[in-house]
Amino acid sequence: MAHDFAYTLKTFKTASGKTGKFHSLPTLAQQFPKVSRLPVSMRIVLESVLRNCDGKKVSAEHVRQLANWFPNADRTEEIPFVVSRVVLQDFTGVPLLADLAAMRSVAIKLGKNPKRIEPLVPVDLVVDHSIMVDHYGKKNSLDLNMKLEFQRNRERYEFMKWGMQAFDTFGVVPPGFGIVHKVNLEYLARGVHQRADGVYYPDTLVGTDSHTTMINGIGVVGWGVGGIEAEAAMLGQPVYMLTPDVVGFELSGRLREGVTATDLVLRVTEILRREKVVGKFVEFFGEGTRTLALPDRATIANMAPEYGATMGFFPVDEKTIEYFTGTGRTRTEIEAFEAYFRAQGLFGVAKAGEIDFSQIVKLDLGDVTPSLAGPKRPQDRIELGNVAGQFASLFSKPIAENGFNQPAAMLATRHLLRHTDNDRVDTPPGAPPTPVGAPRMVAEMEGNRPTLAAARSDVAVHESKASGISIGNGSARPASAGAKAMPFMYQVVEANCPLAPMYI
Repeated sequence: MAHDFAYTLKTFKTASGKTGKFHSLPTLAQQFPKVSRLPVSMRIVLESVLRNCDGKKVSAEHVRQLANWFPNADRTEEIPFVVSRVVLQDFTGVPLLADLAAMRSVAIKLGKNPKRIEPLVPVDLVVDHSIMVDHYGKKNSLDLNMKLEFQRNRERYEFMKWGMQAFDTFGVVPPGFGIVHKVNLEYLARGVHQRADGVYYPDTLVGTDSHTTMINGIGVVGWGVGGIEAEAAMLGQPVYMLTPDVVGFELSGRLREGVTATDLVLRVTEILRREKVVGKFVEFFGEGTRTLALPDRATIANMAPEYGATMGFFPVDEKTIEYFTGTGRTRTEIEAFEAYFRAQGLFGVAKAGEIDFSQIVKLDLGDVTPSLAGPKRPQDRIELGNVAGQFASLFSKPIAENGFNQPAAMLATRHLLRHTDNDRVDTPPGAPPTPVGAPRMVAEMEGNRPTLAAARSDVAVHESKASGISIGNGSARPASAGAKAMPFMYQVVEANCPLAPMYI
C-alpha cells in the first residue's frame, strides 16, 4: 500500500559522508505550516505517526490532526503512538515473557510455526532491586551476593535466559548493573534507530517502571505504562493517548555555586504541582536550560511522576552529544544521531517565542536555594535556613495538615542513652522451624533467609549441564555456539545460568 505522505521520505548526510533516509518533518511543514512551531516533544510523536501511517493502525487523518495541533483546545482525539522499543523491569517483565511463551505453546498446538510469535520492537528486561546483602566488607562481596542471587532464583533466571535464546528481539540485563532507568539512560538508549530498508527514526519507548521518564533528559520521548500497554507495544500495536497539552518551562540564568540538582528538582516539582500538569507534557526551553548538565536534566525528568506530568522533556543539544560520547556510544551512532536531529530541525534548545506552548511557566535558576525535601512528603520543600522552625511547627500539627500530631512538650524531652558491651547481642534471635508440609514458596523463603553463617561463608555455585533437547523455540545450545558476540551484561546471565530450560 502506498504511503499517503511518501513525498516526505528524504535523505540526510552524516559528518563522515554516510547517507540515510528519513521521513522529513520540515517537508511536511510545507503542507502543514504549524509543524515548525510545534513543541519538540510533539514533533517527535508526529514523526512516529507519520512514519507508521499505513491506513490501518495509523491513518492519514491522524497525521493531519497532529500536524494541526492547537496549543489550547478540547482534547477529545486520541493519538496512535508506535514506539521504537520497550523497557521492562523484572516484576512486570517476567509475566510478559510468560505470555509470549504461552502464545508459542498455542501456536504449536495449532500446528503453526512458533517462531512467528516474536516481539516486533526491541525489548529489554532489566533485573534490578534483586540482590540481597549476605556478604559485605570484602572486595568480592558483590560477586558473592550475585552468585547467591542466581542460586536462589535459578528457575527465574533460566526462564529469562530461555527468552534471550528464543526471541531475537528480547534481551536481559542481569542484576548488579544498576536500576532500570539508569541502565536505560546510560546503556540502552541509542538516540536513533535504523530499519532494514535504511530509514532512520528517533528513539522512543514505553517502560513498566514509573520513572522511565528519566530518559526524557536526553531527548527521548517515553514514559511509564502498565503491563498490558507494554505488551501491546511489544507486539507492534500503538499506544493510544489523548492529544496532550504541552507546558513550556522556561529556565533563565544559572545555578549558584553550591546549589545541587536535588535543590533544583525540588523547586521545579513545587512549581509544577502548583500548576497542575497531570496528564500533560512538560518541555523545558530557554537560555537557562542550555546551561544544565545532562545529569541535572535527567534528575528533573526522573521526577515527572512526582509533579504529575506524563513527561519532563529536554530537547537534544550539544550537552546530549557530549553525554553520548562519554557513555561509550560509537562514533557512527553519534554522527547519525546528531545528523538526523539536525535534518529534522529538532536539534538545540528553543529560545523564548520560537514554539507555541499551551502554557508557559518560568524560573530563574539563580533564585534556587539549597533546601531539603519533606519532612514527610518527598514533594515538599524547606529551605535550609527554615528547617528547624518548620520542623518545630509541624511537630504538633495534626496529620491532616502534614504534621506529626505529637504533644509540643515532647519536642523538648531528652533521654539519656547508655551502652555497655554486656548489652550487645551477636546472634540474631532464633526463628521457629518451618512446619512439615508447608507450601513450597514458604519453604523456599525460609531456606533463603540470610544468616550470620551465610554472610561469613564462601559461595559454592552448583552448575548443571544442558540436556541438548530442543523443541524449536530456543534450545539448550550455549549462546556462543554460532551466535553473534553478546554484550557483557548478557554474558553474565550466560555464565550463571548454564542450563536453558525447555519452556515452550
